[in-house]
Amino acid sequence: MGEEHVLMALSGGVDSTVGAVLLHQAIGSRLHCFFIDNGLLRKDEFQQVLTDYQHMGLNIKGVDAKDRFWSALAGISDPETKRKIIGREFIHLFEEESRSLPGVSWLGQGTIYPDVIESNPVQGPSATIKSHHNVGGLPEKLHLKIIEPLRMLFKDEVRKVGMALGISESLIKRHPFPGPGLAIRILGEITPEKVQLLQEADAIYIRMLKEHNLYDQVWQAGTILLPVQSVGVMGDERTYEKAVALRAVNSTDGMTAEWSKLPYEFLADVSSEIINRVKGINRVVYDISTKPPATIEWE
Repeated sequence: MGEEHVLMALSGGVDSTVGAVLLHQAIGSRLHCFFIDNGLLRKDEFQQVLTDYQHMGLNIKGVDAKDRFWSALAGISDPETKRKIIGREFIHLFEEESRSLPGVSWLGQGTIYPDVIESNPVQGPSATIKSHHNVGGLPEKLHLKIIEPLRMLFKDEVRKVGMALGISESLIKRHPFPGPGLAIRILGEITPEKVQLLQEADAIYIRMLKEHNLYDQVWQAGTILLPVQSVGVMGDERTYEKAVALRAVNSTDGMTAEWSKLPYEFLADVSSEIINRVKGINRVVYDISTKPPATIEWE
């Protein structure tokens, strides 16, 4: 690639991290990374991930774009529309940021094989399962050639590459997190208040999975904010507040998944912790659906 430069968006997830470290080892500071806070990350994730990346020596810039994404998503409830809006805003933001880097001719992406399959069915008339925001759209707009070091690998293979590269275990073992983030875990319209509510509940769930040594035993776990309210009792008062669903699945490649058989005692503890600590939530349910027919995410 000579002296050509590469532009890459990082998500904090294992795929983009491993892809970036591979490229960084090949071309050093000619790799220019962005980490965008789209207002749909987990609690404290933006600062934490930025710090992790800086410790790894990556040439990275953090971009706070929360308000921009929240405005674009205001009033939108349809799942596929939400994904498309996030993809569109991401492309526009990326275009703007990349203008300050005129020497870039390649776009690096952490695309892995399941992304390719689900966005572009390989055979037969099967419908696209969902739009992946990191596949398509961007290279043509920016007149960039695309480089995807992990395109033919499954997630477990990506993790092996990451371990071989010496990336920290906490990053390598991190659960997959969807590109559109909490937008597809908030069913219905997205507001900053709902994001904060979900971040708080999800932070409790993930923290407790780690404390009970269950985090590494599941492939992916997350909390979903449901568009329903239900009656509850707090002290002598009746409440009418929101419900969340907890999701935990076991899988090797994300293409199929079984729901995780988490201990009842653990689920009971998480439920009371969320209900007692997160004002606005009074009911917790556990999702026991497999993929297929259900997807891992709800939207």
